[in-house]
Amino acid sequence: MPIIVNLDVMLARRKMRSKELAEQIGITEQNVSLLKSGKVRGVRFETLEKICQALDCQPGDILEYQAETAEE
Repeated sequence: MPIIVNLDVMLARRKMRSKELAEQIGITEQNVSLLKSGKVRGVRFETLEKICQALDCQPGDILEYQAETAEE
C-alpha cells in the first residue's frame, strides 16, 4: 500500500505512549496499535484531527504517500 503511517514516529518524538494517546483521543489502545501498524483501511477525519491536536502536528506528519514501483 502506498500510504505509510508514521504515527509511531510522532509518538516517539512527543515522548508519548500509545495508551496516553488512546485516552486523550477517546479510542482503544488496540485501535491505536492498528493505526500504528498501518493495518487499517481508513481513518476518520475526526480521529485524525484529535491525533493531530494531541501530538501537536499536521496530518502530513502522520501520513505519507509513497508511490509503488512497477515491481510491486
